[in-house]
Amino acid sequence: MSLIATLLLPTAIHLDVQAPSRALLFEALARLFAADSGLKPDLISRSLTAREALGSTALGHGVAVPHGRVKGLPHAMAAFARLAAPIPFDAPDGQPVRLVFALLVPEQATELHLQILGEVAEMFSSAAFRTRLLSAQDPLDVHHLITAFASHDATHRPAAV
Repeated sequence: MSLIATLLLPTAIHLDVQAPSRALLFEALARLFAADSGLKPDLISRSLTAREALGSTALGHGVAVPHGRVKGLPHAMAAFARLAAPIPFDAPDGQPVRLVFALLVPEQATELHLQILGEVAEMFSSAAFRTRLLSAQDPLDVHHLITAFASHDATHRPAAV
């Protein structure tokens, strides 16, 4: 089973999130992560914002993967948000972002962090996968799509676009 499939809980998937800017998106993600971790939302938001200040975490094709290291976080955490309306994110292709896979890792989790980011990038490189996420009806549908994709053997995955 992939790292993503073990990290992403159905309760950490939110659809049609109202966040008209990166700052408001990070605040919303921080509240979501704080509810599950017990950490303060401002600590989480600052971590996401600090990483974003180094360069955009947008992958292109309407996808962003904001991530950060958080002191005191006992284990990696993931969340998915589908935005109600796309927002500018300084993506390499210039497209606004609507699909967001957010990741928090403990302060010292370098190798784990890179492995998860690699899985996420591979998963979101599929145009068919992104289309299915955009049309999913509820968080359980999204969870199934993500865990099924992440758990499949690479030979069964849709071609990357």
